[in-house]
Amino acid sequence: MVSASELRPGMVIKIEGEPCYVIAADYHIGQGKMPGSVHAKLRDMLKGTTKELRFRPEERLEETVLEKQEMEFLYSDAESATFMNPQTFDQVSIPLEIIGPGHGFLKSEMTLPVEFYEGRPVGVLMPETVELAVQATAPPVHQQQDSVYKTATLENGMEVMVPQFIAPGEVIRIQVATGKYVERLRKDTHKY
Repeated sequence: MVSASELRPGMVIKIEGEPCYVIAADYHIGQGKMPGSVHAKLRDMLKGTTKELRFRPEERLEETVLEKQEMEFLYSDAESATFMNPQTFDQVSIPLEIIGPGHGFLKSEMTLPVEFYEGRPVGVLMPETVELAVQATAPPVHQQQDSVYKTATLENGMEVMVPQFIAPGEVIRIQVATGKYVERLRKDTHKY
């Protein structure tokens, strides 16, 4: 059990028997005779819906721990992504809305931690950044214009904005949460 004033982003608590991921939690100080409160933004891990709730700071909430298994991404279709446990060869399908916008960065044979709640898959822990090759873009321009970006198509079919000096075939790092360019990788540092 944890008090509402101890809620932090990344925690998982049970609300009405269902696991909810804490996206944000803010403590609001009360004024006069009004007591303080904790405003929490939560994502229901089974339904994928988001809700905002208010708690008294001393209110006790049940914290839960999710089981994590390293699983290999196999393939995805229009509705779900399929992962396999490399030891047992068990396969699970996870709806794309639960994975979120990071599903566009999944590559075959990529190994990721999959979160389970009572034997049911409820999420995938995506890395902060991924490395992808640039498939097509305009020819590089080598000028001192760091603020000017151009469109590039990546190996996964995604389009991102990259600096002018990026050429086709180069490997770049992309932030998964935002889909934005982070940096170009030197040819001797990336792994294939």
